[in-house]
Amino acid sequence: MSDPAEFFKAYSETGQNVMMLQEEILFEDYFRCFCFGGKYVRIMRYEPRNPHHLRYENSKGPIEKKLMEEIERIVVVLCTALGYDFNSVEIAVRNGVPYAIDFCNPVPDANIATVGQDNFEWAVENLVKLAVGKALTQDPARNNLMWGTFVSRAVEGK
Repeated sequence: MSDPAEFFKAYSETGQNVMMLQEEILFEDYFRCFCFGGKYVRIMRYEPRNPHHLRYENSKGPIEKKLMEEIERIVVVLCTALGYDFNSVEIAVRNGVPYAIDFCNPVPDANIATVGQDNFEWAVENLVKLAVGKALTQDPARNNLMWGTFVSRAVEGK
C-alpha cells in the first residue's frame, strides 16, 4: 500500500480490532517454525502462496547453516519474549535477511494433513517432551505461571 488515503481507509475499517502494520516483504525464501518451550525448534520451508495442502512441499535444497542458526535465534527470542510454550513463527527471507512476519500463534496448526508426516511426528515427540518436563518440574508450592520476558521486564521496570 503506497497511498496514504488507501492506508487510512483500510485502518478505519479495522474498528476495534488490533492490527499490526508491517512492510510487505517480497521474499526469496520463507519458513514456518515451531517452537515448544523455548528449546525445541523445527524450521520448515514453507510456501504461503500455495494451497494449504501444498505449503510444506518444497523442492529447494538444504538451508544454509548460518541462516538456519539466525532463524532459530530469532524464533527463540520471540517466543521467550512472548512467554509462549507452544508457538509458530513465520520468517520471510529477502536478500539473505530474515524477517519475522507472523509470530503470535500460541495455537498453531500442527494437523498431519497440513504439516505432513515428518513435521507432525516431530511436533508430537517434542510436545510430549515438553509436557513431561513441565509435569516433572511442577511445584505446587509456587505459582508456575510463566510470563514472557517482554512482560516480566516491563513489570520490573527494566
